[in-house]
Amino acid sequence: MELIKEVRQSKILKNIFIALMGTVLLAISSKIKIPFYPVPMTMQTLVILFLGIALGWKLGVATVALYLFEGIIGLPVFSGSPEKGIGLAYFTGPTMGYLIGFLFTAYFAGSLNFNKNLFIKFFQISFSISFIYIFGILWLGVLIGWEKPLFQLGVQPFLLAELFKILIIII
Repeated sequence: MELIKEVRQSKILKNIFIALMGTVLLAISSKIKIPFYPVPMTMQTLVILFLGIALGWKLGVATVALYLFEGIIGLPVFSGSPEKGIGLAYFTGPTMGYLIGFLFTAYFAGSLNFNKNLFIKFFQISFSISFIYIFGILWLGVLIGWEKPLFQLGVQPFLLAELFKILIIII
């Protein structure tokens, strides 16, 4: 009985450590800006996909949730923080929908059974990452109004960069 309890505790500690390292990786990936057309690219969505695929949906989602919690309580882990604010004020700004979409992307990336076929993998990863943009557009619509060209503002500038990241993941 004691051995089982110790094994469970060590597994929990291992998962906490992995989740913390995942949040560090996410924070670093959010700060690296690569010049890209038409907007600079961070590697954050690549890391979200990686965490979901590598850790599975449970630990992947837990890691992303911990990352979001860190940002909400004021740690400067988000892409525009601390320059554009921190904490809940930053979280509830224009990027909130995208940040919430991270959870769904990690879930689907971690729960899909990735086929060896590159085309099927491409569509599975594209499906997973689409939730970042679905929630991003929904939140932008609420925030700035539905009459604005939301796709052109909230998705189109990032498509080429996302294609690049999807190709990295599937290869």
